[in-house]
Amino acid sequence: MSFTTSPLPRRSCVTVRVGGIAIGGDASVVVQSMTNTDTADVAATVAQIAELARAGSELARITVNNESAAAAVPLIRDRLAAQGVTVPLIGDFHFNGHRLLTQSPACAEALAKYRINPGNVGRGKKKDEQFAAIIDIACRHDKPVRIGVNWGSLDQELAARLMDDNACLPQPQTAADVMHEAMILSALESARRAEEIGLGRDQIILSVKMSGVQDLIAVYRKLATRCDYPLHLGLTEAGMGSKGIVASTAALAVLLQEGIGDTIRVSLTPEPGGSRTQEVIVAQEILQVLGLRSFTPAVTACPGCGRTSSDYFQRLARQIQDYLRDQMPVWRDQYPGVEELKVAVMGCVVNGPGESKQANIGISLPGAGEIPVAPVYVDGEKTVTLKGETIAAEFQQLVADYVARRYG
Repeated sequence: MSFTTSPLPRRSCVTVRVGGIAIGGDASVVVQSMTNTDTADVAATVAQIAELARAGSELARITVNNESAAAAVPLIRDRLAAQGVTVPLIGDFHFNGHRLLTQSPACAEALAKYRINPGNVGRGKKKDEQFAAIIDIACRHDKPVRIGVNWGSLDQELAARLMDDNACLPQPQTAADVMHEAMILSALESARRAEEIGLGRDQIILSVKMSGVQDLIAVYRKLATRCDYPLHLGLTEAGMGSKGIVASTAALAVLLQEGIGDTIRVSLTPEPGGSRTQEVIVAQEILQVLGLRSFTPAVTACPGCGRTSSDYFQRLARQIQDYLRDQMPVWRDQYPGVEELKVAVMGCVVNGPGESKQANIGISLPGAGEIPVAPVYVDGEKTVTLKGETIAAEFQQLVADYVARRYG
């Protein structure tokens, strides 16, 4: 008997192609990330994008904020290609995108997609002119555009107009509801204008990012009912560490479970000196635990209790998890389907054998007062019992042998 509940079917939307990546339609939800290097520093930016791509980022967004950054974009693309890294590059433009793309046609051509923010593309008459200039360049170079609304830089003229209109209603809406409507209208009106200028419907992606979990869920639910553009999800300014991970997961999981969202980014603030790849890993894990995609073999491990008298099983679980993730860049091509592998590393006899039998390969380590041996189960059957000082190395080899035999 199965108690698994699958996510709701993905909503029907247009398919947009970014480089060789399909977003929307029947395509899988796409993971993307963003660099935090100075884009003008070509070597540092190339190194970080390559690291993100190896971790599994399928799109990489870079800041293009000045002439030096724009000039660096084609160099970054070419150096990545020389390393065999073909991840599509997205240019992130604020305030001066119209000028940079006009002055640097090589940058406009090298990017696979542009991201623009209707809240800061310009003011007054210049807003329409500068927005049109970016869209016209996208049309000439056949590039898709993400129209990314952010509540921290929302079009203030639009927000003020909606607030004034709301104040005149017999039963005014809440300020939060008006804010949500302003976000949605900013995205939809900008998309309509882009289509009028000539950008194809299959070249537009929308996002309406907020930093509050309930706000984000509410605004995307509303937007999803009012358009068929692909939607990029992300909780903006999610924060650091566990707070950022939990907040992003809480928001994105609800929407993805409802079939909303075609590409995601987890906007974590990295620890000082920490790897930028954590946001990629968290995004992958959200999709994997929801059953939407598989990226790397899953390791089941118990939390430990008074029965687990040492930290041996914890260290082994970490070792196996790191080993599997480190192998994936090679295994992904060499062993198709290996990302579906399930491994169990358990700490005592209570749930150890049962969980190990449910995995493709699992080990049940001895707990306090138990016989100092570790039975290994392969596809539900006990195959060998390990003991002594080399259990970790032997089990890792058993996992490698299983992968080669099962997926090779």
